[in-house]
Amino acid sequence: MLNDVKTQEAELITMLKQGSEEAFKSLYDMYAKRLYAFCLEYTKSREDTEEIVQDAFVWLWKNRSSIRQETTIKNLIFLRVRHFLINAWRTRLKEPVFEDYVDYINLLQDKSSDRLEYDEFLSTVKSILDRLPRTQARVVMMSRIEGFKNKEIAQKLRLSEQTVKNSLSVGLKSLKEELGKMIILVLSFIITCL
Repeated sequence: MLNDVKTQEAELITMLKQGSEEAFKSLYDMYAKRLYAFCLEYTKSREDTEEIVQDAFVWLWKNRSSIRQETTIKNLIFLRVRHFLINAWRTRLKEPVFEDYVDYINLLQDKSSDRLEYDEFLSTVKSILDRLPRTQARVVMMSRIEGFKNKEIAQKLRLSEQTVKNSLSVGLKSLKEELGKMIILVLSFIITCL
């Protein structure tokens, strides 16, 4: 049974490379729900998740003739979703250091199969937030990760809007500095290993 599924997927990939919309739809049906569940764990937003999964499949369609996978697209499509998740984080935090992280992932992808996983990156962000003062951490989480506006945060936390703005500014600065240090350390290690 498992071999039948692998054979079927290999045939679908071959047809996809030739431009078959039917094969594309079958591959979409095969992976969309799993990608959606995976992505939703990180975004906590159905709209963001739907957009990321859709973007991953749009990317697959646009790049169908150049994909090298022959038996399965699982790793390829999940890796693409990870990249889109990272891009969503970068957009939310509006910080160039996330571009360094994406560059780092791309560099390791070419040089090693042992790359830093998105889970580890998310864990690092959360551990940095845990070291911030409670109000700053909560404001950053609500603003940049949960997507609340300053006014909503002020109401929910019973703070003034100015306190929210100040906490967000200081909290983001601390987060950016710590992430920057992490990226510099990782890139330094990579350069010494090359």
